[in-house]
Amino acid sequence: MSLNQRQTELVEFVHKNGFVNIDTLVQHFNVTPQTIRRDLNKLAEEGALIRHHGGAEATSSSANASYQSRKIMNLDAKEQIAKQVASLIPNGASIFINIGTTTETIAKELLNHSNLNIVTNNIHVATILSVKEDFTVIIAAGEVRHKDGGIIGEATCDFISQFHMDFGIIGISGISADGSLLDFDFREVKVAQAIIENSTTVILATDHSKFGRNAMVKQGSISQIDHLFTDEVPPGELTELLETHNVITHVI
Repeated sequence: MSLNQRQTELVEFVHKNGFVNIDTLVQHFNVTPQTIRRDLNKLAEEGALIRHHGGAEATSSSANASYQSRKIMNLDAKEQIAKQVASLIPNGASIFINIGTTTETIAKELLNHSNLNIVTNNIHVATILSVKEDFTVIIAAGEVRHKDGGIIGEATCDFISQFHMDFGIIGISGISADGSLLDFDFREVKVAQAIIENSTTVILATDHSKFGRNAMVKQGSISQIDHLFTDEVPPGELTELLETHNVITHVI
């Protein structure tokens, strides 16, 4: 799906504010109601938001936006975050990389490195990184989730637990004000926890749209993270938690 800048910003606006009516969107984006309706219809068809009579709301806490929608949401921010994350990784390091469009963007930035050892439960990450002859890329066993190429399940957790890596790079669907890391699929969450538990340094990479975003499964806590890479200063309460737990925050 190809979205223009307004449509991308519209998705972000709705995800930040919950249900938003058409009049509010017309005023905020300074366009006609007809333009907003066309945008909302397109975005609803792609699963980026839920369309209602008179407005739209964010996708529910039990279902994420479509993979294709997530690939283009906040892409500029993801690319800048990816550059900063990659700069922290030394050549020769061992790395877990989990499911997510942000982690896939980071994988592309890691192509400039040498002699990396990667374990991933993301088919797209494995495909991106396997072009480097000096990389060792190991893909986890388990069930392949058709919608985004993620590999999940008990077998995946068991596989991940056989390794201990220098870095674990994870993405997230939402971070609540109390520091809970949230996601939509409990099977994916269990794999992420295995990555966290078996990494010397845990890196969370997420753009600002995930702050305060709801999802129904708790993946973990911000206290388990060593580095947070993001594109905006987190909200005050979350910033306090990051400081309390000595999480190094990198705002690009």
